[in-house]
Amino acid sequence: MSEKKDKSTIEVTINGPYIATEIKNFKNSKGENIQVKSPMALCRCGGSSTKPFCNGTHLKNNFKGNKKFFRPRDKVDVYKGKEITIYDNRGVCSHRGYCSDELPSVWRSDKKPWIDPDGASVKEIIEICEKCPSGALSYSLPGEQRVQEVEGREAAISISPNRFGTSGPYDITGSILFKDLKGTKPEAAEHYTLCRCGASKNKPFCSGEHWHIKFIDDAN
Repeated sequence: MSEKKDKSTIEVTINGPYIATEIKNFKNSKGENIQVKSPMALCRCGGSSTKPFCNGTHLKNNFKGNKKFFRPRDKVDVYKGKEITIYDNRGVCSHRGYCSDELPSVWRSDKKPWIDPDGASVKEIIEICEKCPSGALSYSLPGEQRVQEVEGREAAISISPNRFGTSGPYDITGSILFKDLKGTKPEAAEHYTLCRCGASKNKPFCSGEHWHIKFIDDAN
């Protein structure tokens, strides 16, 4: 990892905000720049009136950063095809839906096994794996190592686009160093999604609960 990337960090505080340091690129869900400073305290309880920044509401709404006991297990399943192998970790999925929406011949919600690595071209599958924001999906080609990173992306935090009337997590790209005193690590160091609605079952990572609680942040 380069020196430049090492300077950009996100630290998870106990039952409090994310502390983001040396972030140069921060955008809202519309792709507009958000003014940055270093360090920045980013809300993760969902209650701040100054989103995306923390205003101390976590101290009033009894926010807890613990993972839920009943959550999808953190386990990588392997689906080997003729020309490509797909790796899938349901435990870190943020349920953005790009895979099943855009390539349903491979990610088949109504069939078992739900992933068919022979259901589309290698190029199409790689594009979806690289589009997965949470790091749940990755791939390998025959005789080669598993690929979990997207080369050349700038270190950035982006608020995910609003979909179906709800606001989503922080999308992290570009190998921003992740620090958590509890020892939690992202599935892919180069990209991951962090909960900002406060309801994730897999804190600090997004588990898609913003859909269920109808989390809305129209300002960002």
